[in-house]
Amino acid sequence: MRTISIVVPCYNEEENVRVFYDELMKNADFFEEKDLVPEIIYIDDGSKDKTVEQIRMLAEEDQHVHMVSFSRNFGKEAALYAGLKKATGEFVVTMDVDLQDPPSLLPEMFGYLEEGYESVATRRVSRKGEPPIRSFFARRFYRLINRMSKTEIVDGARDYRLMTRKFTDAVLELKEYNRFTKGIFSWVGYETKWIEFENIERTKGETKWSFWKLFIYAIDGIVAFTTAPLAIASFLGVLFCVLAFVLIIVTIVRKAVFGDPTSGWPSLVCIISLISGVQLFCLGIIGQYMSKTYMEVKNRPQYLIRDEF
Repeated sequence: MRTISIVVPCYNEEENVRVFYDELMKNADFFEEKDLVPEIIYIDDGSKDKTVEQIRMLAEEDQHVHMVSFSRNFGKEAALYAGLKKATGEFVVTMDVDLQDPPSLLPEMFGYLEEGYESVATRRVSRKGEPPIRSFFARRFYRLINRMSKTEIVDGARDYRLMTRKFTDAVLELKEYNRFTKGIFSWVGYETKWIEFENIERTKGETKWSFWKLFIYAIDGIVAFTTAPLAIASFLGVLFCVLAFVLIIVTIVRKAVFGDPTSGWPSLVCIISLISGVQLFCLGIIGQYMSKTYMEVKNRPQYLIRDEF
């Protein structure tokens, strides 16, 4: 018998804990056929509702249910990392508890592992049910980061992924504090099979990802996997230095040859405002990289565990 570890991050998901379990166990025949023992690992990311109580009730009914509960909310990236560390299975799968990652795909995904793939990943081909503005910016993000980064981030990629132990251990080798799992999965390499499916809306409850949180997450992803913004800041600095030098020459020539007065205050204010804005923009870019370096240097743990079984 081989173990398949199923890592399920949760944050205020009391309504979905049992629903997910029931849906997952519809694959019981598949597990039995492939001689797989499911190890279900719920990662409670500091929930404030009754998520922990629901997980405990399941654990009393099924000895294969386990939990890692954080002391507070550390974020989904920390939850995924904790789940991968907790997993002991020969195969590991990460999926969302809200059933946007359909457990019914597991047999197909496992079939590709048997063909020799080290991981099987999923991506949604539509964003039905998602606010149009969010879909628009999500697509722009994937296009932008793939132009700037050497690591390919697949548009519509989900965290729903089935991995071999070799692939899982490779991911765990990356112990960075500022994690962007979608990029890490791509960075480690290995042969990956992609499965596409239509977007599925949440079973119950509301998403915990606001537009602002997704925006910050996108910035984290860009900073984590490309230094192109720093190059852009340097380019803008050189460009405006050259432009300023040219304008100085033009002003001197106009005054010496034609006797024209220098430009008035309105044009001067506009130029100063533009240059100041570019300077602040470049400082902001540098600040993002410095802040990430600062967090890495402090070497704080990615999460603290309140309870575990």
